[in-house]
Amino acid sequence: MEAAQEHLMDQEEYDDDGDNKPLSSPYSPPFRPTRLHIQRSSICSRAYFVVVMVFFHVYILNVIGLLLYVHYNNGPGDLVSGDGATSASVSDSGTSLPHPAPAPRELHVEDYSHSFSLPRIEGIRVGHVQQVSIVPDRTHEMKTISLKPLLFEIPGFLSEEECRVVVQLAQLKGLMESQTTAPSQGQEESNQPLLSLSTEEVFSLLDLNQDGLLQKQEIVSHSRSRDGTWLNPDNLRQILTGLEACPTGMLTLEDFRRVYDVSQRPGQQRSGKLRSQFKQRSKHTWLYQGQGSHHVLHTLRSRVMSLTRLPSALVELSEPLQVIRYEHGDFSNAHHDSSPSHSETTCAHTRLAGNTSALAEVSCRYLTMLFYLSSVEEGGETTFPVADNRTYEEQALVQDGVDLTDTQETCGRGNLRMKPTAGTALLWYNHLSDGRGWMGELDEYSLHGDCPVRRGVKWVANSWVNVDPDHQQQARYQRLVAQRHRAKSGMEEHYQPLSHSDLHQDL
Repeated sequence: MEAAQEHLMDQEEYDDDGDNKPLSSPYSPPFRPTRLHIQRSSICSRAYFVVVMVFFHVYILNVIGLLLYVHYNNGPGDLVSGDGATSASVSDSGTSLPHPAPAPRELHVEDYSHSFSLPRIEGIRVGHVQQVSIVPDRTHEMKTISLKPLLFEIPGFLSEEECRVVVQLAQLKGLMESQTTAPSQGQEESNQPLLSLSTEEVFSLLDLNQDGLLQKQEIVSHSRSRDGTWLNPDNLRQILTGLEACPTGMLTLEDFRRVYDVSQRPGQQRSGKLRSQFKQRSKHTWLYQGQGSHHVLHTLRSRVMSLTRLPSALVELSEPLQVIRYEHGDFSNAHHDSSPSHSETTCAHTRLAGNTSALAEVSCRYLTMLFYLSSVEEGGETTFPVADNRTYEEQALVQDGVDLTDTQETCGRGNLRMKPTAGTALLWYNHLSDGRGWMGELDEYSLHGDCPVRRGVKWVANSWVNVDPDHQQQARYQRLVAQRHRAKSGMEEHYQPLSHSDLHQDL
């Protein structure tokens, strides 16, 4: 009906213009309404085409953005290739020692200043296996064991001969007792009070102006916990928490007595639940892996760089290799290798460029690589008590009055246990990502310990990569080390990293 009306209107307009146009046939063109309909379709088609093209371009931009994210998240390629070349020269034969590495190169202490990205291996899913190349002419299988924490297993990372050499070097260096009851988790060295002081004596020592009131500045001025004095990071944190709770911002002797007495009870948490201290019984030593070290140690560090794809400066200036011997009955309670970030603490490895007014120095370890240097007949598993739990709560570590961090009693109740096998390596990240390619919060699921050895001897080695959560402070530290390294470039003998104390001596 509408088409017929449009047809009549078009006919009238055509007749009005008849003076200037020749007479048409009495029959009007039957295709005019159809032509108008086609025109409307054409308009719809153009709009549809524009919408499709817009969505297509948005899709292309998303793909490009994803590719750029993956590229920068994996870190600069030149850092990987540069380090991979070193490890590629190492033979992984199980029957003979690997050939000596090429002549040691200078520390790449300035590599880091150009990139603030920390590569991170993707776990995909539990049980996922990926091929990695860390030695020439051979690939290793890396299996995802857990996603919380992100934990991988690499069988055959070391040959039997390389394991034997590392053990012999540790024996040659000499092992020290590491039986500790340290006040904070993740701290291997004993940090027990040198003096026995009463609460009143501690208050008097902290009260610098002797006005009978403690202020925050007075507490900070006496905090040298890493030197083995009578206050440790946990004590200080609880004392400061009590101070901040006071309306006046100061502590009287009575307030301090209440706060300090609570801070001195290591087995109690604020929740009132039982929580054991970090304890371990074993023997350990430190082996320097840098310039002038044994070629097995040097190439082992190169493999860590190739696997993790981290900048060489971070790995080279991290802690030396720690070798531990667990005999019958030896163990370590569950602990974190790294520490949470607090404003009152500073990283031990960046103390050269750190905040001198910080309360305490703590370990800042981005990741851990654990190498099994021997197999164990019975016991000695590495346990992760809360691996892949849905949630993490400290209260959940105490079940039926039993502390899951006490590996002597509850090792079998851990969620995940790894049996020691000579040559196998474990890699896990102690920190989450901050979403910007840097180190974020402590991954609490990385809680781990060592079950008591029931039969045999267990040899392991720990390789940690130290990173400061504050990337600007890490950069300052890198520049400072570079300056000192250039100033001491003429000293070729007995070189040791500038970032560690005299505990870590060269062989």
